[in-house]
Amino acid sequence: MTSTYFVSPNDIPSVVFRICVALIVGAIIGLERQLRNKPAGLRTHMLVSFGSALFVLIPLQMGIHSDSPDALSRVIQGVAAGIGFLGGGEILRATRDQDGELADIRGLTSAAAIWVSAALGVVSGCGLWRLSLISAILGLLVLRVFKHLERRLQ
Repeated sequence: MTSTYFVSPNDIPSVVFRICVALIVGAIIGLERQLRNKPAGLRTHMLVSFGSALFVLIPLQMGIHSDSPDALSRVIQGVAAGIGFLGGGEILRATRDQDGELADIRGLTSAAAIWVSAALGVVSGCGLWRLSLISAILGLLVLRVFKHLERRLQ
């Protein structure tokens, strides 16, 4: 692919660019969560996005994707499934009261934001930087604007 939407994984500046984009898009979501005093904030979302990009870059750097076209798909599936455990932990942690008893279910939005950060990292790792930035801005829009809309509808 030689489109301006795609950055080649074969040289160090391109790899650094992909990783930096992953960190930036993770920071966009994470900063919003941090400002709302959520447990999974800036650093967590940046690390989730960064780690997801690294997992995608491994088969790309090793050239495995050309030998086995489904290798990258399996990595993406693994990231998507694996990040569910982190999101599930966020929900479970948030649903306990002071006595350790189950309380109202909380943390669903934070879990979804972690999942989105992982997806943003995957997209960044694949070199689709424009899609990654546009999606991060849309994610921020959902977290900020739709929260106000949701309150008005209740």
